[in-house]
Amino acid sequence: MTTVRWEDFRLKPEDIREVARGLHRPECVLCTESGDMYVSHRARGVSHVTSDGRVTPLSDIPEVEGHELIPNGIAMQPDGTFLIANIGEAGGIWKLDREGGILPFLTEVDGQPLSAANFVCIDADGRVWITVSTTSLPRFKAYTPDVADGFVAVVDGKGARIVADGLAFTNECRVGPDGAHLYVSETFGRRIRRFPLRDGVLGQGETFAQFGRGAFPDGCEFDEEGGLWVTSIVSNRLYRVDRDGGDQLILEDSDTDFVDQVERAVQERRMGRDHFYTVRSERLRNIASIAFGGPDRRTAYMGSLLGETLYSFRSPVPGREPVHWRYRR
Repeated sequence: MTTVRWEDFRLKPEDIREVARGLHRPECVLCTESGDMYVSHRARGVSHVTSDGRVTPLSDIPEVEGHELIPNGIAMQPDGTFLIANIGEAGGIWKLDREGGILPFLTEVDGQPLSAANFVCIDADGRVWITVSTTSLPRFKAYTPDVADGFVAVVDGKGARIVADGLAFTNECRVGPDGAHLYVSETFGRRIRRFPLRDGVLGQGETFAQFGRGAFPDGCEFDEEGGLWVTSIVSNRLYRVDRDGGDQLILEDSDTDFVDQVERAVQERRMGRDHFYTVRSERLRNIASIAFGGPDRRTAYMGSLLGETLYSFRSPVPGREPVHWRYRR
């Protein structure tokens, strides 16, 4: 195991490299052993990105059910198809086939429409985990810690069902390295919640990591040492949370005045879409996710809400091997 003094490891915006251009809202990134990457792409679904930065859309899907397709989280399946969490007005989880066609995978669960489907991932046991940020319409009504109507659903051999609710804008989720817990990012709860997991059933959740002012946790992923890396929108921050829940700030590219404006809007219960989809920064464009790739999984890639490029940096430790690591399309 690599010994890293995390308190001494800090990145600057100029340390971040751009590795691919021509994307649109590359919110989620998947890396594979072959060096291929797959990135969510607004109005396209998913794009393939090679190790040398070439971008090829896998489809051209501007709409589903009469509304714009806005891919958020994506998950690759063993047969090379993808599941897409659509945070657009139509919502739902959609399946992108190998020919570029799209079909609904899940549009409601327990009678609840997946109207703000945020994230989808598949664990080592083949279970599909889905997060829905809010049931509020429009969803900016949930841009406050006072509204906790987000939930987590799972799809397995027993069917689809809600397994956790009462969450303050549910974002990415990950099954932990030992398979014993599900970790869930709550953007407006400013925390990572941890739920005991057994046979697809979640126990009582607890706060694993609590963040402070300027932090709006979004994407998360584990490294091989059990650290959980967490991105923050608005402030363009990247944290690493250790096994005990202590967090270390790794990167920040934010404008203090803008963060203060957003914080006042949150406190006054008037935060809206413009606050979420605006950023003032030196380089980064609202980082929203992190994935580890490259031959040694020490190259970290960051997706974003507002960018047209894919960002990367070198990590002192490798990321854990994702379920889709050896999949090929």
